[in-house]
Amino acid sequence: MARMPNTIFLAEDDDDMRALISLALRNDGYDVREAKDGAELLELLANASSSPMARPDLIVTDVLMPGYSGLGVLAALHKSAWHVPVILITARRDDGVVSDARRLGAAAVVHKPFDLDDLRTAILSVSVDSQLEAC
Repeated sequence: MARMPNTIFLAEDDDDMRALISLALRNDGYDVREAKDGAELLELLANASSSPMARPDLIVTDVLMPGYSGLGVLAALHKSAWHVPVILITARRDDGVVSDARRLGAAAVVHKPFDLDDLRTAILSVSVDSQLEAC
């Protein structure tokens, strides 16, 4: 049976937003590994691939980041052997972003600005869905 997420990889290029989300999730009891952009997130994932204990249970990533976008990360995960739920956060209200995210396997999309409880709800929803799929 799947377990509730313990380790969350968080990619957000805005330092203040990343710090706020990270602090809130750590206060909720999660182990949060931070990345400042998509390339750094892929580096974290590459380092974690050698150890099952270091792998994330969930990824939360911004869509628009310099270099490697959240959708780019999602596409890379989609092409690889990684099977980890991904929640995208975005300021864009574009239906194309949501459509692309769903096509690439995003578990949820949370629109900015958001209340931290919106993100918490998405995390819990993804966790419950993952548990149901494992049964």
